[in-house]
Amino acid sequence: MANRVFNFSPGPATLPLPVLERLAERVREYDDLGMSLIEMSHRSKQFQGILEDTKALLAELLVIPSNYKIFFAQGGASLQFAMLPMNLLSADVGADYLITGSWSKKALKEAKRFGPVRVAATTEEDGMFRRIPTQGELSLDPNAAYVHLTSNNTIFSTQFDEFPDTGGVPIAADMSSDILSKPLDISKFGFIYAGAQKNLGPAGVTVCIISDELLARCSRDVPTMLSYHTFVEKDSLFNTPPVFAIYAVLETLRWVKENGGLEAMRALNEEKGRLLYGIMDEMPAFYRGTADKESRSLMNVAIRLPNEELEKRFIAEAAEAGFVNLKGHRSVGGIRVSMYNALPLEGISGLVNFMRTFARNNG
Repeated sequence: MANRVFNFSPGPATLPLPVLERLAERVREYDDLGMSLIEMSHRSKQFQGILEDTKALLAELLVIPSNYKIFFAQGGASLQFAMLPMNLLSADVGADYLITGSWSKKALKEAKRFGPVRVAATTEEDGMFRRIPTQGELSLDPNAAYVHLTSNNTIFSTQFDEFPDTGGVPIAADMSSDILSKPLDISKFGFIYAGAQKNLGPAGVTVCIISDELLARCSRDVPTMLSYHTFVEKDSLFNTPPVFAIYAVLETLRWVKENGGLEAMRALNEEKGRLLYGIMDEMPAFYRGTADKESRSLMNVAIRLPNEELEKRFIAEAAEAGFVNLKGHRSVGGIRVSMYNALPLEGISGLVNFMRTFARNNG
């Protein structure tokens, strides 16, 4: 695709070109069946194979222990904000929430509907979130059902580099924007959920990973389609799942494996971060980051320029140069560079060269 741009969208985000090419083929026809993948029954043996392959490859890449279950839901991370407390909280059982950005605040708001919740830490100052809380700032309840956190904050560009010690209380993590970006110790988590549209595939499916121990604590007195027991026991097939989106996740996982797995993804993302943050540190008066250095994200980087007129000019001229979807979120303003796994190194190196030229012409 000669006219393909570098897409810095925060989500739905860029996908690897080889994945798009494979998907295009399967949309026309799948495995010489004379029909498209998106026409295929979710009860067919072909889709059953896709489902099993997707779970197996995800388990391989993330090194998920055998005492965890994988399932696929719809509704994005936003539905999990409600499903998680609905399944695990009651009048007598609460949870702790770490507030590090807009999405963790929304998760907290939903959880309050279902049981007692506590803010175990917040880093909000004047409506902004510039950092991740330290271990010493956490006020944790040892009897909590779980400790909820958002691993990467797409709006405020902060990210957990190390996950907190919760004293044995399971961590429930929204990893929508940095899952697969680096290796994980899954045993630290009771529940992980991730909307696919950033590092996993297209919008439409949410990947969920739950420990057997946490699943056993889940209530069965919830609506059938909102019960984690339903998704696990019916293998994500109680109703029609998002067939195409799950297949796209499978092809994305294959691409990650073909390109070296999670260690290779970490090295790639660290190099992209080194290049982008390098020019920001070189020109802090022109390119000002909004996150503290020790909390910087390798997935999303919010940048402010000296004034809004320069920011508008930057976005327009960058688009003309083939660097698109760089407008910052309204909560922060400025520029936002989203550089998930599929954003190639060439995209960041090219953007950095553009930034250097832009600063020289407008500084």
